[in-house]
Amino acid sequence: MPIKIENLTYIYMKDTVFQQKALDDISIDINDGEFIGLIGHTGSGKSTLIQHLNGLLKPTSGRILLDDIDINSKEVSLRSVRQKVGLVFQYPEHQLFEETVYKDIAFGPKNLGLDDRQIEKRVKSSLELVGLDYEELKDISPFDLSGGQKRRIAIAGVIAMKPKILILDEPTAGLDPKGRDEILNHIKILQKKEKITVILVSHSMEDIAKLVERIIVMSKGKIIYTDTPDHVFKEIKMLEDVGLGVPQVSYLMRELRGKGFQIEDTISVEEAKNMILKALRGRKNA
Repeated sequence: MPIKIENLTYIYMKDTVFQQKALDDISIDINDGEFIGLIGHTGSGKSTLIQHLNGLLKPTSGRILLDDIDINSKEVSLRSVRQKVGLVFQYPEHQLFEETVYKDIAFGPKNLGLDDRQIEKRVKSSLELVGLDYEELKDISPFDLSGGQKRRIAIAGVIAMKPKILILDEPTAGLDPKGRDEILNHIKILQKKEKITVILVSHSMEDIAKLVERIIVMSKGKIIYTDTPDHVFKEIKMLEDVGLGVPQVSYLMRELRGKGFQIEDTISVEEAKNMILKALRGRKNA
């Protein structure tokens, strides 16, 4: 399900003394099945943009097209849009409310009118996709779980709706490194297995570098650059000028080149290790 954004502008509190342009004439295409990283400093417009993609916000001007259909046209049901576009906010575990894990994940599918067998199947598969055991957790209160488990239960609730597009706004915020890595690994597995479009908003350049196929860079309500991670993270000055950085390994490689090491840019820790070892062996044998 491709996304086409055409000349999207959004103004908060329009026609008041407090009005502020949050999005400024944005146009971009997102292809079916892409894994996109959306980055930008706080206030750049990232969250405002993703809230347009499932109709939570309506454009001041411009259009959002899913499969060439304007999601804000009168003929389109926002309920049907939100079944296709799942949005996971920061700290989604705050949205947990049912007495058991099963009931919480089943809430969305039940509202779709599915029968009990279909609902159970979706709950099971969703838990599997986020790396949790159905039999172990289905009858437990979600509030008795760890922070990382709660986060995965909340994501499973969105996955159970079988969206074609999954948008995640800082899904690992506040988690320890183990919990963060587990969730991100399962998101990558989900994207590959279900062949869905994923848009990941994150301040972690390391996570973005490891996971996504293409990066969209935002600043002051505009998209200022988009390309593969390898190309984006070569633009260190451009990123730093808009309050961003690059993966730590990119800074390391730049420093080593400045000291005379014959090594190339990379955003992969494994590649960096191999290049550095090769360069050190070359110096030793010189």
